[in-house]
Amino acid sequence: MGNCVGGNADASATASPTHNQQKQQKVQENHPEAHAHDATQSHTKTDNKRPGGHNEATSAHGTSSSTTPSTAGQHGKGNSAHSSGTAGAGVNAPKPAKTPAIMGPVLNRPMDDVKNYYTLGKELGRGQFGVTHLCTEKATGKLYACKSIAKRKLTNKDDIEDVRREVQIMHHLAGQPNIVEMKGAYEDKQSVHLVMELCAGGELFDRIIAKGHYTEKAAAAACRTIVQVVHTCHVMGVIHRDLKPENFLLQSKRDDSPLKATDFGLSVFFKPGDVFKDIVGSAYYVAPEVLRRHYGPEADIWSAGVILFILLSGVPPFWAETEQGIFDAILKGQIDYSSDPWPSISHGALDLVKKMLTQDPKERLTAAQVLSHPWIRVDGEASDKPIDNAVLGRMKQFRAMNKLKKLALKVIAESLSEEEIMGLKQMFRSMDTDNSGTITFEELKIGLAKQGSKLAEHEVRQLMDAVSGHFQRALSVTALCHF
Repeated sequence: MGNCVGGNADASATASPTHNQQKQQKVQENHPEAHAHDATQSHTKTDNKRPGGHNEATSAHGTSSSTTPSTAGQHGKGNSAHSSGTAGAGVNAPKPAKTPAIMGPVLNRPMDDVKNYYTLGKELGRGQFGVTHLCTEKATGKLYACKSIAKRKLTNKDDIEDVRREVQIMHHLAGQPNIVEMKGAYEDKQSVHLVMELCAGGELFDRIIAKGHYTEKAAAAACRTIVQVVHTCHVMGVIHRDLKPENFLLQSKRDDSPLKATDFGLSVFFKPGDVFKDIVGSAYYVAPEVLRRHYGPEADIWSAGVILFILLSGVPPFWAETEQGIFDAILKGQIDYSSDPWPSISHGALDLVKKMLTQDPKERLTAAQVLSHPWIRVDGEASDKPIDNAVLGRMKQFRAMNKLKKLALKVIAESLSEEEIMGLKQMFRSMDTDNSGTITFEELKIGLAKQGSKLAEHEVRQLMDAVSGHFQRALSVTALCHF
């Protein structure tokens, strides 16, 4: 679930809740579930976070305190015999029975209507499990983001437990400068509503691309913030488990806006020595030990290392047309540092990337060690030399490809049932009107329009081109079906 929600559809996507679907892609940037088997066929959770909420503080051990709202009028005066002036009248009369509060099955607290406290405004984004609206707190006029999750999407006990754990973690991490704040959470008969700090500045990579230029020093600053978040989490006994660029949003559009970590829907509490076995995360960023089902907090360092790799080169270190192919490449662990732009990247930056992307988690740097590395420290070795524009071009292409994948899922997930979502492959094949095994530009444009997409023609063209990294007249149906 994305917690700090930006004022656009992409930002809201990072705020979507997780769901244990039996689908092919839950490990990537567009929220699907993947399979790996020992790294080749393992059930995977997605970054479609199931956000949960609670207005009361919750401890790391899962205990929570809920306060039942006072019954209207129970503190009022004047209904006694003395107030009416009739001695003894009504003194022994039976008191009317209080209507018991209806407990919400998800938050395990009395149900409450979010609209009692907030006015919901324009839609900011829509994902597979809910809709995000701008909201205004009635008491203060302050703006927040409200993510409303349909309870019918929480289909089993694990889903509900994931919601509760996320709320516990958000309360546990409250007050940290680079972690989004949860304002409160509410549950009614249909939905769970999460009110979060509003991050209107957009995603990290989008800001970098919009500027059109940046330096190693800027990359070091961004990575430093990310690893500071990781360090805070680890010190406080939390593994994030889904670090990726989309989960870091800028608080505002100001140039000096702080970067905020979001989306703790896959996060877990841990103690030293704990070993986790469930495969979660996003394909490009998942650590090899996660695919091997034996991991701990070191997996977060790997994911942060992948982000740094992309910041410096524009592409992830492991690339394939399918998620299974990405997993296989991650397990092989062969990273190409000989191709551009790596020969022109500073020795310090290259050294840090390699130490964060060490295959053996025991040999990998800790968050504290990363922060003390000479290249990443404030006023450290990172230079002001501009990074090659080709890196920005590749980064832009990578972002566009991910947006197409998200769109492909959103087109279906916004309006269809779980069973219909399983028809993802059929949708793409239906666009292939001439049964050629590929989808042409016209077929993609018409197919997306039929599903409610409002993309302009040039945007469809840009997204289509981004899938393969270059202009082409048709897309492989097989490749699309691996989203």
